[in-house]
Amino acid sequence: MSSRRKIRFAVIGCGLMGKEFASALGRWCHLSETDVDPAITAVCDPSDQAAAWFADRVPTVQKVTKDYRELLVDPEIDAIYCAVPHNLHAQIYCDIIKAGKHLLGEKPFGIDQAANDQILAAIQENPQVLVRCSSEIPFYPGAYQLTQWIREGRFGKIIEVDAGFWHSSDLDPNKTINWKRMIAVNGEYGCMGDLGMHALHIPLRSGWEPKNVRALLSNVVKERPDASGKLVPCETWDNATLACEVQTADQEFPMTISTKRIAPGHANTWFLNVYGTEFSACFSTKQPKELASMAYISGSQQAWQVVDAPYKSAYPVITGGIFEFGFSDSILQMWAAFCDELANGRDGMKQPLFCATPEEAKKTHSIFTAALKSQAECSTVTIQY
Repeated sequence: MSSRRKIRFAVIGCGLMGKEFASALGRWCHLSETDVDPAITAVCDPSDQAAAWFADRVPTVQKVTKDYRELLVDPEIDAIYCAVPHNLHAQIYCDIIKAGKHLLGEKPFGIDQAANDQILAAIQENPQVLVRCSSEIPFYPGAYQLTQWIREGRFGKIIEVDAGFWHSSDLDPNKTINWKRMIAVNGEYGCMGDLGMHALHIPLRSGWEPKNVRALLSNVVKERPDASGKLVPCETWDNATLACEVQTADQEFPMTISTKRIAPGHANTWFLNVYGTEFSACFSTKQPKELASMAYISGSQQAWQVVDAPYKSAYPVITGGIFEFGFSDSILQMWAAFCDELANGRDGMKQPLFCATPEEAKKTHSIFTAALKSQAECSTVTIQY
C-alpha cells in the first residue's frame, strides 16, 4: 500500500494564476521524489467561463460553485489555493483559515495593513492551519543557489543588496484598465502590494529587515481606456524604488527594493544582487541560465565568474540538467514546497526553502505603509514592525 499522502485542494479564483496552479498539478509526475499526491477536487469563481476551463480540463474536479463558502464546509477538501483581488483577501482568507482549511494565498495578504492584521489574527486563533503566501521565483535554480550561499554565510560583510521585480505588462498606454489600477480593489500600495513580496521574500528570509525607507513612487500612465473606450484615471503607483537601510546584529548596509509595472524591455524580470567583502553574487530571470559570482581573497584580483545555472531544482525532477528551467517550473516547485511542509512539517521538509510566511507578508505591509508615508512627506521614514 502506498504511503504517499493525498491532499485534496480547492481553487478559489479561476483566473490566470488559478490556471497556472492547475497546470502545475498536471505536471506533478515531473517531480521524481515526492511523498505527496495533490489533486484539485473543487473550484470556485463567479465566472461560469473561468470555472468551466477547470471542469473541462482537470478530471479530478468534482465540484464547481460560485459560492466559496460551499468549499469551506466540505469535509472532502483539505487545502485551498486562493487567487482573488486584494480587496477580497481579508474576508475570504479569514473564512478559509477559520474553517480549518490550509491556505496557499496570493500576495499581499490584505489590501492594506488593517486587512493584514485581520488575517494574522485568524492565523493566531487557528495555529493548526498551515498558511503560506505565493512567491515562486526564488525556486529558480540560480536564485535557489544564491539563497544557499546566503544561508552558508559566504558573503562576509554585506556591502549592498539590490532586489526587484520588473513586470512590464502595462507599457502600452492603450491597454484597457484592470483592477490593479483601482485603489478600491488593488489598494494604495499599487505595484508594491502586487509585486513586492517577490522582491522581499529572500531578503526578509535572510534576516535583512529594513529599518527605514526613502520611497520614490511614480504613476507613469495616469489614464487608460475602460471597457467602453472612455479614458478613466489610473489611481495606483506604476513604479516604486525603495532605498532602505538594513541593520542586523553585526552589520549595517543599504538595500534597494524595486518594483515596476512599466519597465521598458522587461516582461517579467526578477533579480537579486548581493555584494559582500568576501563574496558577491547576482541572478536575474532576464538571463535565467546565468549565475554570476565573485569570490574575493585579500590582495587577489576582483574577477567575476559567470556560469550556466543547470536545471538543479529544490525538488528533483525527471528533466536533465542540460535543459532550461522556466516560470511554470517555479510554480511546480513552490507547490511542492507547500505540500512537503503540509505533509511533513517544517523540520521534515526535503529541502530548506519553504514558502513565504504570513509573518513575512506582515513585514511587507509595514514596509509599504512606511513607503507611502515617505512618498507623501518626501522624507526617510522609520519602519514600524
